[in-house]
Amino acid sequence: MESPKPFVFINAAMSADGKISSVERKQTIISGKEDFDRVDSLKAECDAIMVGVGTVLADNPSLTVKSENRREKRKRAGKDENPLRIVVDSKARTPVDAAILNKGEGKRIIAVSEQAIVEDVDRLGEKAEIMVCGMEEVDLKHLLYLLWQRGVSRLMVEGGATLNWSLVSQKLVDEIYIYVGNIIIGGGDAPTLVDGKGFVKDDAMVKLALLSADKMDEGVLLRWRVRK
Repeated sequence: MESPKPFVFINAAMSADGKISSVERKQTIISGKEDFDRVDSLKAECDAIMVGVGTVLADNPSLTVKSENRREKRKRAGKDENPLRIVVDSKARTPVDAAILNKGEGKRIIAVSEQAIVEDVDRLGEKAEIMVCGMEEVDLKHLLYLLWQRGVSRLMVEGGATLNWSLVSQKLVDEIYIYVGNIIIGGGDAPTLVDGKGFVKDDAMVKLALLSADKMDEGVLLRWRVRK
């Protein structure tokens, strides 16, 4: 039997040519105000938000809910004003001054492997709860099970490409929201929505079912269900 897990959805913005940032792997503005507000609403409605350490190092996101009204609504419902924030960080490379660890109220988890250096784990343990999952890299299936045990029923994933691959390839994703913007970024080494090793055989490739396609800002928002 499969271990229970939260409902997992990836949310991302990519260029018309499928890139999520430039070859420099620095944050690139792809969408506009309407999409920013949509993402903020998604954050406010979920129990937890997860990113990979690469996203933390490249973009330094806080993953906080920006709208004061949405934060207040969460508090009235008895929740923290920001969802639980999780960094998948096998080697404990997250900087202690990262925005995700210092900006906004709420709980944080750093998920590490047993290969993480003890001193780095102890340092991060002063800012967040440390969760050891896996020997050489974070065991995502086990991590999701532990989050489900803690009451996380809806988990939003904000990248990056490596974490997206790990989740998709292990069939741990339920839905994908993709905002496709009206820019071309280019670059053979620029990260795409999903990187990693990639599938080779047709029957191994993950199939999607299109749920909706809506014009938004100067692009289009696609919502997909992952076929099991």
